[in-house]
Amino acid sequence: MSLTLETVRKRAEADAKNNGYYLIPQTELLQMFLEGLKTNEERFGYPVCPCRLGTGNIDTDRDIICPCDYRDPDVAQYGACYCRLYVNKTVYESQNLPEVPERRPPEKMARAYNTATTQQQTPTTNGTPTKPQTQITTQGQKAKVEKNLWYCKQCGYVVYREDPPYVCPICKAKQEMFTKIDANIEFKG
Repeated sequence: MSLTLETVRKRAEADAKNNGYYLIPQTELLQMFLEGLKTNEERFGYPVCPCRLGTGNIDTDRDIICPCDYRDPDVAQYGACYCRLYVNKTVYESQNLPEVPERRPPEKMARAYNTATTQQQTPTTNGTPTKPQTQITTQGQKAKVEKNLWYCKQCGYVVYREDPPYVCPICKAKQEMFTKIDANIEFKG
């Protein structure tokens, strides 16, 4: 069965309704976003957010599979997600789309764009700042995604990925409610 735009629309509408959201009220923008989701799903095999660059590596892209990890905190804070596909009732009725800053961490965006990033961390020793440490990912270098088991302390949801989701997809608990499970996992092929 081939993926149709109507299938993509129905899936987005169902997700919006289940979470108390609406789809963007501007018809032309909605059409562009749905076409982007369809194109990304046909290209990668999963629906990468239409306003972000996917890599084709599901481990790298997991946080931006629509609805992305950042949708719920964005809608809660700004009334819309980053690309404004999902909006709350106030934004839907007013049709005034807010500016939503990018919430995705720079190191994850750098992996997608395959560019150099520099992160400076200023560690302290007994409260005294020491020399900043710089981590550099250079162009052409594949960053390894280290996956972990994460457990939601509120509902028991377990997920295997790089970072816990911003919001639990089951109980809507915040990321802070997830704890890392230390376990040895052996995959047999």
